[in-house]
Amino acid sequence: MQTTIDPQEVAKFEAMAAEWWDPTGKFKPLHMMNPVRLDYITAQIAAEFGRDLSADKPFEGIRLLDIGCGGGLLSEPMARLGATVIGADAAEKNLPVARIHAEQSGLEIDYRHITAEALVEAGEQFDVVLNMEVVEHVADPLAYLTACQQLLKPGGLMLCSTINRNPKSYAMAIFGAEVVMRWLPRGTHEWNKFITPDELVDLITNAGLSVVDRKGFVFNPILWSWSISARDLSVNYVTASIKPK
Repeated sequence: MQTTIDPQEVAKFEAMAAEWWDPTGKFKPLHMMNPVRLDYITAQIAAEFGRDLSADKPFEGIRLLDIGCGGGLLSEPMARLGATVIGADAAEKNLPVARIHAEQSGLEIDYRHITAEALVEAGEQFDVVLNMEVVEHVADPLAYLTACQQLLKPGGLMLCSTINRNPKSYAMAIFGAEVVMRWLPRGTHEWNKFITPDELVDLITNAGLSVVDRKGFVFNPILWSWSISARDLSVNYVTASIKPK
């Protein structure tokens, strides 16, 4: 079976698996960014599926795939909102961490050590695919995004975030986060694998989806906080795309 998995990338994340839920550990940047990621994700799902976020379980009846789920930082809030969540990861060591934390949190999440391509072969279908901070780690972005498209039901929604490729992203995502702040182990990211917003739109379009929105996730080092920006996609950014009905 064809796979877009890059074994070296998987090994990097397996080495950090035990730290997923430590907000001061190696995944500190994701913990800091998570509230704005969740704001964007929940708003897009609510808009696309006509859900009221003030309801008790607004995402009830929505089948959601969190591909590259890691320790479950996004899977858990989606399950709390009522979605039926499948968390998939190519790094096997992430999954016991995710399962134990979900159990401790009283959440039912179906975590699987499986690839996007294997899920396609199994005939799986989802209303929503969360594809956050994964595409810059795969061997073949177009083949991987095509598999994600095939996993969506017609009218389904994919949310895909990644890192832009420019001098600023090198300074912040690699030099700043890995060398200066030491938030991440050196070598976690490779600048030449970063993808510009225009390149990502082309890849998503070629994979058979229609991009309907894109926004930036912007870190303010003075306020030490993240925010969503309609204009600044210079480092971290996110796209929303729909599979035509």
